[in-house]
Amino acid sequence: MKFDNIDELCVNTLRTLSIDMVGQADSGHPGLPLGAAPLAYSVWSGHLKFSPSDPAWFDRDRFVLSAGHGSSLLYSILHMYGYGLKLDDLKAFRQLDSLTPGHPEYGHTKGVEMTTGPLGQGFASAVGLALAEKLMGEKLNTPEFQLVDHNTYILCGDGDLMEGVSYEAASLAGTWKLGKLICLYDSNGITIEGSTGLAFTEDVKKRFLAQDWQVIEVENGNDLAELDAALKKAKRETEKPSIIIASTHIGFASPKQDKNSVHGEPLKPDEILATKKALGWPSEESFFVPEEARARFAEQAEAGERDKKRWLKLWKNYSEANPEKAELAKAMLGREIPDDLFNPEASFFDKPVATREAGGKVINLMAERLPGLTGGSADLGPSTKTDFTKEPARTLHFGIREHAMGSILNGLALHGGLIPFGATFLVFSDYMRPALRLAAVMQTPAVFVFTHDSIGVGEDGPTHQPVEHLMSLRLIPGLLVLRPADAWETLYAWETAVRSKRPACLALSRQKLPLMTQYREKIAAGLKRGAYLLRGPSIVPSVELAGSGSEVALLFEAAALLEKEGIGARIISVPSFELFNEQDKAYRDSVFIPELPKVAVEAGRGAGWKEFIGGDVEVLGVESFGKSAPAGQVYAALGLTPQKIADAAKKLIKG
Repeated sequence: MKFDNIDELCVNTLRTLSIDMVGQADSGHPGLPLGAAPLAYSVWSGHLKFSPSDPAWFDRDRFVLSAGHGSSLLYSILHMYGYGLKLDDLKAFRQLDSLTPGHPEYGHTKGVEMTTGPLGQGFASAVGLALAEKLMGEKLNTPEFQLVDHNTYILCGDGDLMEGVSYEAASLAGTWKLGKLICLYDSNGITIEGSTGLAFTEDVKKRFLAQDWQVIEVENGNDLAELDAALKKAKRETEKPSIIIASTHIGFASPKQDKNSVHGEPLKPDEILATKKALGWPSEESFFVPEEARARFAEQAEAGERDKKRWLKLWKNYSEANPEKAELAKAMLGREIPDDLFNPEASFFDKPVATREAGGKVINLMAERLPGLTGGSADLGPSTKTDFTKEPARTLHFGIREHAMGSILNGLALHGGLIPFGATFLVFSDYMRPALRLAAVMQTPAVFVFTHDSIGVGEDGPTHQPVEHLMSLRLIPGLLVLRPADAWETLYAWETAVRSKRPACLALSRQKLPLMTQYREKIAAGLKRGAYLLRGPSIVPSVELAGSGSEVALLFEAAALLEKEGIGARIISVPSFELFNEQDKAYRDSVFIPELPKVAVEAGRGAGWKEFIGGDVEVLGVESFGKSAPAGQVYAALGLTPQKIADAAKKLIKG
């Protein structure tokens, strides 16, 4: 591709719009847009497949700004290419309810592929995007029709590569041979505190070579021709992911060029004018766009629309030649879930089983009906029971990399076409918390499977017994947390998770739990409402016993003790706080009768149960770390026994 003065004008248009946005807001990060604008333009102008009229077009290339603090650059790009952002939107940068928030937000601004800002997350999720492209291509492409054929581009900085999640994700990208993943590394040697030499002296080239990436070096990050050649070379590599290490200058052409202060400090008005002068900019007017530049961007956008039209023709021919595969593609892209996902008459379970084992069986039952269901674990398949037994190729092996696994699941979900899940022990959800939080922010429908969900882990002791984790997950807005009490609740919890349009967590037991087959109809109806009356007493109720997961079995035993003393107890299963809180007041009051006292039991921190239920509630929880012993002994030592529950209920009634 040949570049001329108009292309340089386009690059500087992106630069000046970006610093004007930051200047207008008196808030933001001018350093990256000034330094990395040529990198972004080199991708968008001649390599990216995109459609401004249809930002969600399936076979588009994905562009992820992992260094999300440079959002003004992305908004300038989206404005110039016609994604619907007006100049007034750019002028409202970082203001309340604008389309141009401080960091890019998926689902809020058209053209933003994912929410970024927490460094390293964009890089790692882009690995998920590229993996999804590869997996769907293997399932849908034919020798004659490459229906799924797009690249994933990352623009990242030094900070992204310092974060540990990028190490994990890059290692997997090399192992998985994601040849359509291309990273442009804005290597400017500066972070907030100063030179990267203060804390980042590794040889990035050798690191990525060791992780089986193709490494391409660009000496001058302002040279569009050199960047173009590097991108062409990256696209020719079919197996190894590529990283283009481009030497750039943070805050290029500004009075603060190569200074750490330009990272996150707006340029003052005189500094903006000095920058424009150094760039040879034709106007001192803020938000000025030369007509020649606008015309060039429009030409490139039209080229993108032609790419989409060619693909639509390909889709038509593909559908005619491969009607069955076309139907499969529609089902996967539409995330179609059959109404009769599970046979309501089938006897899937016939004996007590750990909910992790039940979950494994459910995954394999669903695999037959859900072609997009794909997932695995962080090297814990035998323990989490999350391998596909009949179709091993659908099992993803993340290795011992929980942090990257969470981020990659987000990328898989963002891509579309797949129903991704990943599994580890609940205590290790700590390693995944940044990804879980971003999943909730973006509302990406991935499923996070957490087994070994309580002090029931037993002998592994305090390091592996999650005490604070379950409630901490419930605190994340928009995250659906499901903790089933037996195999049947697990079946319907999984169905609820895959039907959900938001991220879901499943908390599953290590230990076997009694089957509640006689309550299957109640479970099927009640689980999706978050909490329900599982069993009423044979006598007038005086108290309600509530819990989730393994504690529900304890509630049955406690209720039996109470009834021997003439005290009726309603047993309420609470698999999901979130689903129950979404029900109307009439339903909630029918489950938790306001005038009855209540005992809530949790094999973890009890904080949050009183607020959840309301009224007169006694909570039996675990307010310390666990102990190393067989599960039953740990429950007894920490006061979670049927007798303790019954005693708490009697005390409430007398009180």
